[in-house]
Amino acid sequence: MNNSEMSLELHKKYKGKFSTKSKIMVRSREDLSQVYTPGVASPCKVINEDKDKVYEYTSKGNMIAVVSDGTAVLGLGDIKPEAAIPVMEGKATLFKQFGQVDAIPICLDTTNIEEIIQTIKRIAPSFGGINLEDISSPRCFEIEQRLDNELDIPVFHDDQHGTAIVVAASLINAAKLVDKKLKQLKIVVNGPGAAGTAITKMLIDLGIKDIIVCDEEGILTEKKSIERHKKELAKITNPRHITGSLSEALKQSDVFIGVSVSNILTEEMIKLMNNQPIVFAMANPEPEISYTKAKKYGVAVMGTGRSDASNQINNLLVFPGIFKGALAVRAKTITAEMKIAAAYAIAGIIEENELNEEYIIPDVFDKRVADVVSRAVREAY
Repeated sequence: MNNSEMSLELHKKYKGKFSTKSKIMVRSREDLSQVYTPGVASPCKVINEDKDKVYEYTSKGNMIAVVSDGTAVLGLGDIKPEAAIPVMEGKATLFKQFGQVDAIPICLDTTNIEEIIQTIKRIAPSFGGINLEDISSPRCFEIEQRLDNELDIPVFHDDQHGTAIVVAASLINAAKLVDKKLKQLKIVVNGPGAAGTAITKMLIDLGIKDIIVCDEEGILTEKKSIERHKKELAKITNPRHITGSLSEALKQSDVFIGVSVSNILTEEMIKLMNNQPIVFAMANPEPEISYTKAKKYGVAVMGTGRSDASNQINNLLVFPGIFKGALAVRAKTITAEMKIAAAYAIAGIIEENELNEEYIIPDVFDKRVADVVSRAVREAY
């Protein structure tokens, strides 16, 4: 069987990947009287008098909701909430295995921004945090921003910020490897969707000033008649006021970051870049250029989102530790400082003498990662 067939068999065998498990076994009437009525009334009364006690007497403090509307699932697009359930179950499984964070998958049967926001606000009392997942751009920006402002628990859109953090961590180490200063890099980001927008903003937070963003029509400029989030990106990028195609943007650049479509980066484009070019090609399922071709055409450091090549740039390195740390300090939001701390923490796991062109980012199964990220996030908060 191929990978697709084996995955189908696994999901069918187990009827999905997710179940609930009680921390307490009810074996007697005494157990029952404490777990449920009448004893359970006691913590209810305590919480009623002091809402903050919910963190002491319930699972809220280590429980998050993984919420999607099924509109931007993996590389599959708008496949509706039912078809998104396997992904959300998978995410919940990874939260538990890699970060010891309990997570509940929730798929919503609405794509209306206001309905999504109000639904999440109404279920929020049960959770210590909200992980938004696979919600299409540009709707995802307003949904996250509104929820972050209106809830007193952390809200994190992993497609945006998880991806941005792991890209930043990879870039920190790649710059070291090619002996270039991080803040002086000239970077091209192709694909100003959810991930591309967050990546760009995070790189600016890291102090990088020369960033050009491209969409399918070329370089974003303030003069173009484009969507609001693209206009905002145009205002804070392209300091040299370059116009034209992706090829024009890549001239004398140091880094290409792709969160766009497959097989668009060519040998000719790579030759336009500066010496020791860095390429992170993360289109899903096929990258903007394959790892093999990129290395053949002279790319110094290459990363993709795939598990079958070196330097897998995967947000699994981020979200378990981010939430583990945020929940530990009862953070009300996830700040820019927490994200930057997470990026440097991930990068710092690899010692400088260990860095090489095939090892700029820890393996997703590196057991150190979640605890290191959690500690950095706690300290930053």
